[in-house]
Amino acid sequence: MATLSFEEARKLLDFNEKLDIGLLDNIVESLYASQGEQLRMAQDVLTTLKEHPDAWTRVDTILEYSQNQQTKYYALQILEEVIKTRWKILPRNQCEGIKKYVVGLIIKTSSDSTVMEANKVYLNKLNIILVQILKREWPKNWESFIGDIVGASKTNESLCQNNMQILKLLSEEVFDFSSGQITQTKAKHLKDTMCSEFSQIFQLCSFVLEGSLNAPLIAATLETLLRFLNWIPYGYIFETKLVSTLINKFLSVPMFRNVTLKCLSEIAGLTVNNYRHIYVEMFEQTVEQFSAIINPITNMNHIYYNGSDAEQNFIQNLAMFLCTFLKEHGPLVENNTASFNKALHYLLLISEVEDVEIFKICLEYWNSLAAALYKEIPYQGPFRISTPSRRTIYAETLSKVRCIMIYRMAKPEEVLVVENENGEVVREFMKDTNAINLYKSMRETLVYLTHLDYVDTETLMISRLMEQVNGTEFSWKNLNTLCWAIGSISGAFHEEDEKRFLVTVIKELLGLCEQKKGKDNKAIIASNIMYVVGQYPRFLRAHWKFLKTVVNKLFEFMHETHDGVQDMACDTFIKIALKCRRHFVTMQTNEACTFIDEILGSMSTIMCDLQPQQVHTFYEAVGYMISAQADCVAQEALIEKYMMLPNQVWDEIISQASKNVDYLKDMSAVKQLGSILKTNVRACKALGHAYVTQLGRIYLDMLNVYKIMSENISQAIALNGVNVTNQPLIKEMNVVTKETLTLISEWITKSCDPQLVMDNFIPPLLEAVLLDYQRTKVPTAREAKVLSTMASIVNKLQGRITPHVPKILDSVFECTLDMIKDNLEDYPQHRTNFYELLNAVNAHCFEAFLNIPPAKFRLVFDSIVWAFKHTMRNVAENGLNILYQMLVNLSSHPQAAQSFYQTYFTDILTQIFAVVTDTSHTANLLMHAQILAYMFTLVETDQITVNLGPIPSNTLYVQEYVASLLKNAFTHLTDNQIKVFVTGLFNLDQDVAAFKEHLRDFLVQIREVTGEDDSDLYLEERENALRLAQEEKRRVQMSVPGLLNPHEMQDMQDI
Repeated sequence: MATLSFEEARKLLDFNEKLDIGLLDNIVESLYASQGEQLRMAQDVLTTLKEHPDAWTRVDTILEYSQNQQTKYYALQILEEVIKTRWKILPRNQCEGIKKYVVGLIIKTSSDSTVMEANKVYLNKLNIILVQILKREWPKNWESFIGDIVGASKTNESLCQNNMQILKLLSEEVFDFSSGQITQTKAKHLKDTMCSEFSQIFQLCSFVLEGSLNAPLIAATLETLLRFLNWIPYGYIFETKLVSTLINKFLSVPMFRNVTLKCLSEIAGLTVNNYRHIYVEMFEQTVEQFSAIINPITNMNHIYYNGSDAEQNFIQNLAMFLCTFLKEHGPLVENNTASFNKALHYLLLISEVEDVEIFKICLEYWNSLAAALYKEIPYQGPFRISTPSRRTIYAETLSKVRCIMIYRMAKPEEVLVVENENGEVVREFMKDTNAINLYKSMRETLVYLTHLDYVDTETLMISRLMEQVNGTEFSWKNLNTLCWAIGSISGAFHEEDEKRFLVTVIKELLGLCEQKKGKDNKAIIASNIMYVVGQYPRFLRAHWKFLKTVVNKLFEFMHETHDGVQDMACDTFIKIALKCRRHFVTMQTNEACTFIDEILGSMSTIMCDLQPQQVHTFYEAVGYMISAQADCVAQEALIEKYMMLPNQVWDEIISQASKNVDYLKDMSAVKQLGSILKTNVRACKALGHAYVTQLGRIYLDMLNVYKIMSENISQAIALNGVNVTNQPLIKEMNVVTKETLTLISEWITKSCDPQLVMDNFIPPLLEAVLLDYQRTKVPTAREAKVLSTMASIVNKLQGRITPHVPKILDSVFECTLDMIKDNLEDYPQHRTNFYELLNAVNAHCFEAFLNIPPAKFRLVFDSIVWAFKHTMRNVAENGLNILYQMLVNLSSHPQAAQSFYQTYFTDILTQIFAVVTDTSHTANLLMHAQILAYMFTLVETDQITVNLGPIPSNTLYVQEYVASLLKNAFTHLTDNQIKVFVTGLFNLDQDVAAFKEHLRDFLVQIREVTGEDDSDLYLEERENALRLAQEEKRRVQMSVPGLLNPHEMQDMQDI
């Protein structure tokens, strides 16, 4: 391929010259085959050409003369873009010309089956373009379309095959993808038209299915019919020969089997009451067909893994049909014993297929069945009642389902020790969210199944456990799935049954741990023991000796260095500590002291092999135990003993630092401080307010360390630049500052004595932290956590902190705003935390905003606007929340509110409409609607008494202001479109949901360039809907005395 110069390539952009097809082909080829400069040049030229307003006029030439399929596809992209964005500003004769041209190309390409097959991608794009035209032209400017396409289809089978594709695409566009693409009214009109004209389409489908021998045409017709089945009137399905034709003519034919099953699944999924006999016949006939296809002793898993794609799809489609039918109409066919039992048998066979997606389909049905059977007669404690007849019908099947669930149980999130693809036992680092979701579904299903027959569940599980213990079926996979299943049914047994069951399970598992040799075996068994015991806190609470044995076993596992075992031991320990905390601080029978005293006496021995993060988890677990001690004096003594080890190291470091402050630049010392603070954070999290004794002990020293660390970081950045923050020592210093703030905000959030916090902790904190934040000259060195800590304090102390808010804002507001106002990307954490702080102040200390000078309030307001303009969704949402809350708060301060409205009301409207109409902000449409609806309500109900503009009526002024704003921004919109939209903003302001849909429709309109056609059918319907909404609103107002102003009501004296 010859190298092209940029000047040569740009000749394509000269529309005064004849189009050089060869040159265009070369440039398109460069796009796919070249790289570097040639690739960039091709991209630039083709993008510029595509965006040229007259590019579409060259499409016919390209399609006629180019020999390159990729070039033809590019030309069709140009045409599609014109239809989507500029159709209504094209003169009618050009629209008609494009329409006829596209139809002509489709007929030419699809009239011969050989040509059609060779140009499949090209033809599909043409079909898509035709559907885009139809969305704009049909039915208003192309009333005869359905009749035309049906008539043409009867003349040529190849043409008919492609027309089926067009009808399928049209159905998808109108019924599946119309939301947000076209206005609600227009979508409804298209749907109504398609339904009213469907008889012609149905006749065509019947004509093909009953008379044609052309296999590709029949397949295309069935695929098209599949898209119709969820919306066509029910009579076409149940009052014609359609169902029997699908079952008896096509289900047994391998070529059509899969699409036929999909059609039958769609029909099975419909919820209709008056065609029950049709469903019963349909079920019997399909099962009869399946009997001829499937051997009842088939190994479905073997067929699936050795079968072709079509056979695999058949198994999946069969699962979908059976599950859908039985879920929707199962009770109708439960008494048809032979067919019904066959269907359940097939579903059991499919449930054994080791494909996750197929299993999920089956699982959804088993889940719904078990739930429905359970809800008929819910759990009634230990008192047994006779088994209901429906449960009897399913009893044998559900026993087999229990076996499948136990055999296939997915891995719970808590299990960290896994077998990898190489058969090695390792620690899992990445959470598999799909496996976790599957586990949750299986767990729910197995719990229902246990309630339905707890004896069968227990028998199956114990039997499988014995196979593990005696070695006949022992494998890591088998033991894992069994233990995961046992752990998943916690709470489903009555307490006495659970006790008997668990005593057996735990004893056998502990015995298996002693019996099996090898680190990998022990790791797997240990992880299963820990998972099972962690799931049954009710049992552990009721059986102290078992609880103590289990916890001591966990301490033993904490010395096991196999990957994941220690993590899991600590995680299980914390779960048990949370659920059984009181039992550890209570004196138990035949014990010399409480178990917490035993633990505190041997903590250093228990923790000696744990990693730092595991030590932190361990401390949190012990903290939960201590939090259960109700005696405050005893609790303080326990906390002192509990924190003794970290406090010894802390005191030593502080002592050294008091002699030589540079000691706080020593890597080892800084690292130890960080770890001690993390331990304190976890202790605080567990102890709650009671942590105050420990916090008081280290508080002032901790704030001094914070100031020194912060100063060290600032100096390092000032001397060596921002990159110094990547050095290990600076990173560890950052850990110390962050953990200090985390500890303070954690405790303040959990504290239950606000006055104690205000008097003893806030003054030194503000002095140390705020001054340091403001004084730090290097923005990167400012700790973002300061902002979130202040937000936590405001959220907790609320109105009490109001006197301190001006000081907080003085220290953090302007310097942070300077960091984030230049763009939308820098300092993302500061950004998020800054708006969290503003949100907290706005919610709890609003009066502080009213007391700051107007210039500073303008800064606050501008920062809120800046927030909701962000593309970072959390920041934008925070900004919108602040604005809405501020508007609501102002209603309690009438004088300030009127001043605010006069200064900022129209500014807010401008800014909100700017983001509403920006495509990158569509996710926040509900919040935009809520704010705008509230603002228009303020105007309409005369809550704004000051004049917003030069005319006395604020309602008229806002209508004119918004109309002018939108007309200037979207010059392609007609005056009538804007008038309808603005009127709707007032008529719908009491109904946020309808207001939001009104906004959404307007967004659809502004993305589609429209001309001056004021008679647009859909616009008239929209006006009618708005008029009806206004009348209904008026009726409601008149029915409630006092809602309407007396001057708006006509009484007898006015007549």
